[in-house]
Amino acid sequence: MKRKLYLILFALAITCTTLSLAQENCPIIPLPQKISIQEATYTLPNSFVIKTRYSQFKHLAKQEEPVLNNLLGATQRKKKEIHLRFDASIANEEGYQLIISPEKLEISASGTPGCFYGLKSLQQLILHATYNDVNEIPAMRIDDAPRYGWRGFMLDESRHFFGKETVKQLLDMMALQKLNKFHWHLTDEPGWRIEIKKYPQLTTVGGKGNFSNPTAEARYYTQKDIREIIKYAADRHIEVIPEIDMPGHATAANRAYPEFSGGGNANHPDFTFHPGKEGTYAYLTHILREVADLFPSKYIHIGGDEVHFGNDKWAADPDVKSLMQRENLVDIKAVEHYFLKRMSDSIAALNKTVIGWDEVVGAGLSKENTLVMWWRHDKKQLLKEAIESDFEVVLCPRRPMYLDFVQHESHTDGRRWGGFCPLDMIYKFPDSDMTGGEYYLTDKVLGVQANAWTERMHTRERLQFMIFPRLSAVAESGWTQDKNKNYENFILRLNSMQKHYKKEGITVFDVMNPGEQQEIRGPEKKKHH
Repeated sequence: MKRKLYLILFALAITCTTLSLAQENCPIIPLPQKISIQEATYTLPNSFVIKTRYSQFKHLAKQEEPVLNNLLGATQRKKKEIHLRFDASIANEEGYQLIISPEKLEISASGTPGCFYGLKSLQQLILHATYNDVNEIPAMRIDDAPRYGWRGFMLDESRHFFGKETVKQLLDMMALQKLNKFHWHLTDEPGWRIEIKKYPQLTTVGGKGNFSNPTAEARYYTQKDIREIIKYAADRHIEVIPEIDMPGHATAANRAYPEFSGGGNANHPDFTFHPGKEGTYAYLTHILREVADLFPSKYIHIGGDEVHFGNDKWAADPDVKSLMQRENLVDIKAVEHYFLKRMSDSIAALNKTVIGWDEVVGAGLSKENTLVMWWRHDKKQLLKEAIESDFEVVLCPRRPMYLDFVQHESHTDGRRWGGFCPLDMIYKFPDSDMTGGEYYLTDKVLGVQANAWTERMHTRERLQFMIFPRLSAVAESGWTQDKNKNYENFILRLNSMQKHYKKEGITVFDVMNPGEQQEIRGPEKKKHH
């Protein structure tokens, strides 16, 4: 009786040829673009064998077969086959077709990412059946492709360091929900977290401390660690993008090599790299060369934000004055832009593309070799300016895409800025007034990204509490077309995903019962300089 009721409810939920009709409880996140359901069912086997005659899919088949088989309970049911097929008619390499009939299970795609995402949708269907204690899933056809090519998540590990196992679990949850960009914020004021062999003190000295404890032992990733995580991500079709912050947010680096410091102030000591010394540019270029060799990504993020927080010493510095005279720089802002252009040229010489926060829009950087991340939600004009200036853009405004903001009205620990960042606001982004117009409709917008700044996230549990389940809303905001979005439907589908989070040992904010869960709080507030 339980099995029959489950299948009836599932069929009623998604019996439609377009998802604009009667979608109630399709368990897949992000919601596919098109689903059609049959009355028949597919009985789950004891184990799967993934078969393909296409060489580009063979590694994927070998990798994902044990992932699916780990979900299946030991019974007397027989092995069944999953077939991966190449289909050139599927234009988007991340798109796929999943066909489930009583007799067969088949995934077609034109690219390996599409096959991977078809398997992730199947994985979620199996998880949903498992959590409902049934061994069948409805027969169906799914035709799916992403809305945006950039569906990202950023983790700040300068302020608090979490380590490989936490990062790998995050990558697993990203991949399951078809997020494909992991932006890794590895350097900032509190700590430098990436080994640079030419400058070992960046980690042994600059890696000491964190936001809540400036005397904590050095924590960082060796280059071997980073290669391991990059491969782990690549197997899940996630691109890892490093951020080496400059010219501001350089305090940790300047602790290690003070000769390249441009100074700061009482609140932000040694905040900047020195823009007036030629040695600074050689030093940073050597660092970026090692970073470029380490990361296969076409991108290197250089920050470029909030320089005014600590460039107080520049105007009186004799080397900066000499630079201004020599290059006809009229003010300190022009010095900042000069620095950014020099480092952008260095990155271009490494055959990489620069990413900068939205402060770089007016710096005169190459439109062809610069990606802008729009983060200041209160400066909507900057988004318009970036797009009209022909920059490619990723949307990651503080509201609603910063996960250090409070996520529920009852919570008190976290940021607020004229409000907070609840699940529904993330889900509806960017199709809301948060973008300040319809600028997001241009093809210059590559996609969306959520950012987790970790001043108030000092433990794995606190980090997870702030990220999950908001990460699921981020996934759907980047994948699913606006016409197919329905928040009430999303909450129903989130039920199985939250069960999966908990099964994986993730500390999740229970949006189903927000009043019954005690807020997991951040560290005691301490002066960190």
